[in-house]
Amino acid sequence: MDGYAVRASDIARVPCTLRVIGEVAAGSEAPVSMKTGEAVRIMTGAPVPAVADTVVRVEDTDAGSELVEIRNSRDAGRNVRPLGEDFLKGNVILRAGEYVSPAAIGVLASSGIATVATYRQPTVSIVSSGDELVRVEGFDAVMSGNRIVSSNSYSLPAMVRESGGRPRDGGITRDDPLALRNAIEGAMACDLLITSGGVSVGDHDFTRTVMKDMGVDIKFWRARIRPGGPVVFGIIDGRPWIGLPGNPVSAMVTFELFVRPAILKMLGETLIFPATRMVTLDERISLTGDLTHYLRVVLTQCDGVDHARLTGTQSSGALTSMLRANALLIVPEGRHECHPGEQFRAIPLRNSVFRSAVFPA
Repeated sequence: MDGYAVRASDIARVPCTLRVIGEVAAGSEAPVSMKTGEAVRIMTGAPVPAVADTVVRVEDTDAGSELVEIRNSRDAGRNVRPLGEDFLKGNVILRAGEYVSPAAIGVLASSGIATVATYRQPTVSIVSSGDELVRVEGFDAVMSGNRIVSSNSYSLPAMVRESGGRPRDGGITRDDPLALRNAIEGAMACDLLITSGGVSVGDHDFTRTVMKDMGVDIKFWRARIRPGGPVVFGIIDGRPWIGLPGNPVSAMVTFELFVRPAILKMLGETLIFPATRMVTLDERISLTGDLTHYLRVVLTQCDGVDHARLTGTQSSGALTSMLRANALLIVPEGRHECHPGEQFRAIPLRNSVFRSAVFPA
């Protein structure tokens, strides 16, 4: 506060008058001593005289320069920040694995720490494959009905960037083993390799075969989930490889489940998996297949309860189902019918899940 540094005992009865013995501006030194019945004019951020335990704000005084009248004692014992109030020498203020947030940067600077050891952002190469794929610049071929836009070439780099990684475009390659191998070899200068497409069992799905020929150690192939079952994970030349399905929704869902945690692990995070929340289903859902389903839903809140409704079609090619979704509803394996009022777990997809246009007064 801008005001007067005093002893609380000197303002026990107000109004009272104190002698002003000096002024302390922010950045200057406090007077050496201050006796009973004396005050020091002080500015916000200035050092407080050692014996003062109170700063009376200027509006509770007559703002005198030689003598000051204190008219209100509401600030007795207040407006002074003691040494060590925030942290003390020897305190641990940031542990390994904690995110270097804006607040953390401020605390580090406040404690005199100019540099810290951090994990660097992992470089993530992304290779898409498919004879049918074109970049958005080739949209004329899409309009003619011969091609589709390689949306994964755009959404996956954005998700990598959002996760804290640095995406590297490995291009779009044909469904040809040699072309695919050349593309993968050209994308190997990375910390994590992602391929999109070619990991299923079709006649033109060559990705797993090419990767095996290149010496990959496949840890698993296929997950009992929908969408995104034909997902593969392996190690090649000491770096992890995650092969995502080509269908856009399948690619995005498996990214959330497998790739984002991998990137967070590379960033040194310890809490790498998405936290789920219990939600109440608002509609009937019929499912096929004995798999764990990750359904695209919109969560809304009513009376403190989270409610979930499907975004519409759950086709793995309907990318708008991800656009509209703010969560993935987890329906456990073996459930074929889900009814309104039942509770399930859901994975929020974005920090903006429950944002509002109304200020929280």
